[in-house]
Amino acid sequence: MTTIIAGGFAMLADAEAACARLLELGVSRDHMCKYHVNPAGEHNALPAGGDRDASPGAKHADRGAIKGAAIGAAVGLAAGAAATPMLGPAGIAAGVGIGAYTGSLLGSLKSIDREPQPGHDIVRPAETLVAVNANDACCTESDIVRVFEECGATQVERAFGTWTDGEWADFDPLVPPHLIGGREGPRLGA
Repeated sequence: MTTIIAGGFAMLADAEAACARLLELGVSRDHMCKYHVNPAGEHNALPAGGDRDASPGAKHADRGAIKGAAIGAAVGLAAGAAATPMLGPAGIAAGVGIGAYTGSLLGSLKSIDREPQPGHDIVRPAETLVAVNANDACCTESDIVRVFEECGATQVERAFGTWTDGEWADFDPLVPPHLIGGREGPRLGA
């Protein structure tokens, strides 16, 4: 396993500055790579740094929408029938349509599981991630962390993975980072 130190940057310019500084330290381009990590919930909308295929909490929303539409249509039918003397037959159709729509919306919302909003310790934020193969970087982990922090990394993490053909081959954006520094993480050695 390769020790990988990675810095997450909110701004692409900061990530580019970190890459330039690492090159000045003697880190080869073959021992660093860059990824764009999608915002949580983007469901693979961008080509790299994907997310889950579907929100786990929404798996029962379709059943709730169907049940809500049926109940809403029945309530709308009754309301439309009551409004028939004033609106005529159009009142029934309008009541059924509005009832079905409102019922399906409320039914699906009621059926969505209430998931707590994850923090940065659970879900990786949207960022540009610069990863360095620390085993072959010809500088210390502390040097890499210092460069990342000086260039504005919000998070710096240590991971153990596979480095192949100049990149972190088994990088998984769904795995929570093990923070060792950055503005949002602990300091190295803490």
